Amino acid sequence: MKVIKLACLMMVGAFLMSAAPAGAFTNFQGGVNLLLGFPQGDFKDELDKTGVGIGGEFLYTPGNSFFGIGASMGFMVYGHETHREPFSSTIPNVFVDVTTDNNLILGHLLFRVQPKTGPIRPYGEGLIGLNYLFTETTIEDIGDGEDIASSTNLDDAVFSYGAGGGVMINLYSGDPTHGKLWRLMMDLRLRYLIGGEAEYLKEGSIVVEDGQAYYDISKSKTDMMTAQIGLTFEF
Repeated sequence: MKVIKLACLMMVGAFLMSAAPAGAFTNFQGGVNLLLGFPQGDFKDELDKTGVGIGGEFLYTPGNSFFGIGASMGFMVYGHETHREPFSSTIPNVFVDVTTDNNLILGHLLFRVQPKTGPIRPYGEGLIGLNYLFTETTIEDIGDGEDIASSTNLDDAVFSYGAGGGVMINLYSGDPTHGKLWRLMMDLRLRYLIGGEAEYLKEGSIVVEDGQAYYDISKSKTDMMTAQIGLTFEF
């Protein structure tokens, strides 16, 4: 919960800094980042593994306002298994790769407060949305990796909300005298997301015996902390 307290402090700081003198302002932010997910609480007890993926967001901040609203998306893989099997019992001399991925999609409505000016701009944010967990098994050709068939083994979607904070560091700015102002910034961020109770699979949860697949389904809340580093383009 320290991240939530830090986010509140950043919101207050951003509000105070928003009183900076007016100038040329941008209205939109779009970013992409490397995403790491660290399960917390019951989720960590069931799944003590870091998720790795990619995230992105898009925000609108009108005029010189310190407040922005937008959407945040993320995709992470928290489990991966591959093994080689005969294509079928009637064609035992042709082999394929069988790959199982345990995935998590984060989708949230995003509210952010941040000063509009300065080379280093802290921010705080709140989020509300969904966690979507799904496990997919794919049969792939060994030669070129082309998918032959795939199936979703189990999926579940649950409510999620949280808060976070970060800092953007200006890397390059366009000259507003030669057109609209724009900036390229490095973005560093931490979030704490509280997720509802979900059913999901993890590495080793699918066991095949005598031609039948058996699922060892886990069930827990899906709280997690995420860390992100990436680039944000402001225009």
